[in-house]
Parts: sequence; structure tokens; C-alpha cells
Amino acid sequence: MHHAEHFWLDPRFWVAVSFIIFVLLVGRKAWAQLTAMLDARAERVRAELSEAARLREEAEAMLKQAEADRAAALKEAEALLSRARAEAERVAETAAVEAEASAKRRERMAMDRIAAAEAGAVAEVREAAAEIATAAARRVIAERMTAEADAKLIDSAVADLPRALRA
Repeated sequence: MHHAEHFWLDPRFWVAVSFIIFVLLVGRKAWAQLTAMLDARAERVRAELSEAARLREEAEAMLKQAEADRAAALKEAEALLSRARAEAERVAETAAVEAEASAKRRERMAMDRIAAAEAGAVAEVREAAAEIATAAARRVIAERMTAEADAKLIDSAVADLPRALRA
């Protein structure tokens, strides 16, 4: 065996060299593809993170808007309630005033009816009293008056006539 031969003449050397070149070429290409995949994945992750951040900001803005809308709706509801209470109080006061006025009108009407009934009753009593007095006077005069007393009464009335006319 010859050890003096040069190592480059050995076929194992060339197999090893070609294997190393093959591994370098394939490794470089594989490394380029691997880094490209990792870069693409990193870019996707960055895009997803930025999208998530944007969505979070939108959600926070929507939450703030919803809270503002809720607060505005609460204020509006409170304002509506206070206006409704004020209106109810005003209507109640108006109804009380109208009811009092109506009661006073009815009381006045009842008093007027009572006064009219009293006046009618008094007039009827006076009329009845006048009729009774007239009938009684007729009866008394018819029973007690004689022709002489009648003539004396007429003479006395005629004598008092000038004095009654002066008064």
C-alpha cells in the first residue's frame, strides 16, 4: 500500500468534498427557504398583532361611545321623568283647582235654589196669610159693620183726606 500517494487522488476524498459542496449548496438553499418562511411567519404575526391592537382600540372606542350613550340616555330618562313629574303635579293642581271651583259653583247653585225655594215659600205663606186675613176681615166686617158704622167710617176717611194728601 502506498501511503505516499496524494490524498486528492483518493476517491473517498472526492466523495467527501462533493458531499460537503452538496451540503453547502443544499444547506444554503434550505437556509434561505427556512429564513424566508420564518420572516413570512414573523410578518404574519406582526400583522396579526397590529390588527389585534387596532381591533382593541376600536373596541375601547366603542366601549367609551356605549358608555357615553348610556350616560346620555340616563340623563334623558331622568329629564323625561322630572318633566313627567312636573306635568303630573301641574295637572293635579289644575284638577284640584277645577274641582274646587266646580264644588263652589255647585254650592252657589244649591244656595241659589234654596234661596229661591225660601223666597217662593215666603211668598206662598204671605199670600196665604193675606188671603186668610182678607177672609177674616171680610167676616169680621160683615158681622160687625152696620150701615151707621159704615157711614161714620166713610165720613171720617173723607175728613182725613186733605191731611193724607199733604203728607
